[in-house]
Amino acid sequence: MTIRFAEETDCALILEFVRQLAVYEKLSDQVVATQELLHEWIFEKKKAEVIFLCEDDKEVGFALFFHNFSTFLGRAGIYLEDLFVLPEFRGKGYGKALLKKLAQITVERGCGRLEWSCLDWNKPSIDFYLSLGAVQMDEWTTYRLTGATLERMAEES
Repeated sequence: MTIRFAEETDCALILEFVRQLAVYEKLSDQVVATQELLHEWIFEKKKAEVIFLCEDDKEVGFALFFHNFSTFLGRAGIYLEDLFVLPEFRGKGYGKALLKKLAQITVERGCGRLEWSCLDWNKPSIDFYLSLGAVQMDEWTTYRLTGATLERMAEES
């Protein structure tokens, strides 16, 4: 098992992992990302990073993450947007290895926390995260503006 950072030539592979995650999460209809968009935002604008977990030089898991900021801590953190291991490679500790690598990156960069969200129905993942000592933030609810609603908000004076 090895872990490597994604390179510009990996955009098709990143998109394939995103699509497979969307299938797992029953959200395939929401994927509008393209290889070109991923290249622009990950590699040109440097707004996110991707690591791959490889078994015998084959990418079998990935994590996409970016920096956020905690005003309370006064420093950046890392937000894990996506973590996915191919179904046939689960149960080998690869998800834990990806999270461990992200924890190392978080500490090496002097960040104050590593955080992520998980769908309420995803009991296997929730149980896994809790087994690692992650704390569920029950008192917080995520809100989102997208599409036409976001556009309307931006246009209001």
